[in-house]
Amino acid sequence: MTTSATLPRAIVASLVAAVSVIVGVIWDISWHRSIGRDTFWTPAHLAIYLGGVLAGGACGWLVLRTTFGGTAAERGAAVRFWGLQGPLGAWVCIWGAIAMITSAPFDDWWHTAYGLDVKVLSPPHALLAAGFVGIQLGALLLLAARQNGAGPRDPRARANRVMFAAAAGLLVATASIFAFEQIGFPNQAHNARYYKIGAGIFPMLLFAAARASSLRWPATMAAAAYMLVNIVMILALPLFPATPMLAPIYNALDRFVPPPFPVLLVIPALAIDLALRHGPENDWARAALGGIAFLLVLAAVQWVVAIYLVSPQSENALFGVQRWNYNSTLGPWRYEFWRIRDDPLTPGGLVLAAAIAVTSARLGLWWGAWMGRVRR
Repeated sequence: MTTSATLPRAIVASLVAAVSVIVGVIWDISWHRSIGRDTFWTPAHLAIYLGGVLAGGACGWLVLRTTFGGTAAERGAAVRFWGLQGPLGAWVCIWGAIAMITSAPFDDWWHTAYGLDVKVLSPPHALLAAGFVGIQLGALLLLAARQNGAGPRDPRARANRVMFAAAAGLLVATASIFAFEQIGFPNQAHNARYYKIGAGIFPMLLFAAARASSLRWPATMAAAAYMLVNIVMILALPLFPATPMLAPIYNALDRFVPPPFPVLLVIPALAIDLALRHGPENDWARAALGGIAFLLVLAAVQWVVAIYLVSPQSENALFGVQRWNYNSTLGPWRYEFWRIRDDPLTPGGLVLAAAIAVTSARLGLWWGAWMGRVRR
């Protein structure tokens, strides 16, 4: 399939869809925090569902083309389902698109019946999330197959690797959104849960990207893509006007609320790349070395950076602490660390977080090894 002229177009469409989805999700969270619920047909929702339609349509066409117009080699390398044939990544994108489209009327009914979401993952949002994760995974698998099938002298090999790392970074961004309520704000960076959750989600994704990719610094590039998406949204969202429309309104806003500054993941990801390049050959030893190194670097960096991020000195367009909902009663809590008395980061908590990081890293190595074998 790597020589097909159609496959690159499907990959581009899937990547554009994955970006549209993550932009739409971050925008939608900001919409709820800045305006409240007004109508289903918001631009943020349209960006999300545009991703589903784009990925589903492009990959659906790829499946039809492979089934009815593909060469014998293309059909032989495809996955067969219900008599149709196509790359594994295309099927995952299609299933994700179906889940997303199915979630749309469910989400509209949910808000009509219950109003504003209390949690990020309401039932319709859970179905939607499964769908857009499917699109992101599908794009990653399409790129994995193309990367794994490219020859060492293929002039497209470098671009394939970079796109693969970028697609992995979109998954990291999505995972951070799922954990937004626990690790979304720097005010949480001095409690134990912050590092336990970070150790659970980030190593698996970054180790998988590093194992499956042939780039020199794959985990670092994936982390950079995650941070870039968030920083672009931080800078872009306040450029647009927004007026709260749902009482009570305690914090008068006239612009969209941007997300908080993301976890400074590039430096811990660099520790993963170094551990995999210079560490032991055994995967459990690699997971132990890389997972613990990731956690220690994350704790050291984020602990210090968070002190600045929660201070009044950080009030600027990029780092500022003025990122609170329209229904937030502003007070000194904005400049304080939360839950440090109830959930302090103790040595015991750090040891537990390290165990979680090692387990997450080992799962990532297994997943990455599997993606490294994907050829269709």
